[in-house]
Amino acid sequence: MQVIRPYLRVITHGGYYGEGLNAIIVFSACYLPDSSCPDYHYIMENLFLFVVSSLEMLVAEDYLIIYMNGATPRSKMPGISWLKKCYQMIDRRLRKNLKSLVIAHPTWFIRTVLAISRPFISVKFMSKIQYVHSLDELAEIVSMEHVHVPECVVQ
Repeated sequence: MQVIRPYLRVITHGGYYGEGLNAIIVFSACYLPDSSCPDYHYIMENLFLFVVSSLEMLVAEDYLIIYMNGATPRSKMPGISWLKKCYQMIDRRLRKNLKSLVIAHPTWFIRTVLAISRPFISVKFMSKIQYVHSLDELAEIVSMEHVHVPECVVQ
């Protein structure tokens, strides 16, 4: 746990949407470790386990993930193999209950990774992905009342 302590802000609870306990989970890529740091792979593996255990605790029913990508340097973006491994390791219940993956401020790199991954990802999952290019656009989808937006994303 000590090794990932500086990166715990990567996932936060952003409140609820709709009726019931439909959680909003915020994943802020700007808080990920830089790929040049020592023990990067070890940190990312442990961070993934933390994210999954957090999802299991936070998600009671359906949920939505907001992926805050704005102001994230390429050196902090996870690699394709790591993303694929994460997708494969996530419990079926969590994959099934995910109603939407909203990517805020998508970069060319993110769009390319998703386009390349399309043959390996189910059509159903791909249909859950939404892109928003501004925080105003995001506010049209979910209430921003409890969503923590990192300062670097706001700027």
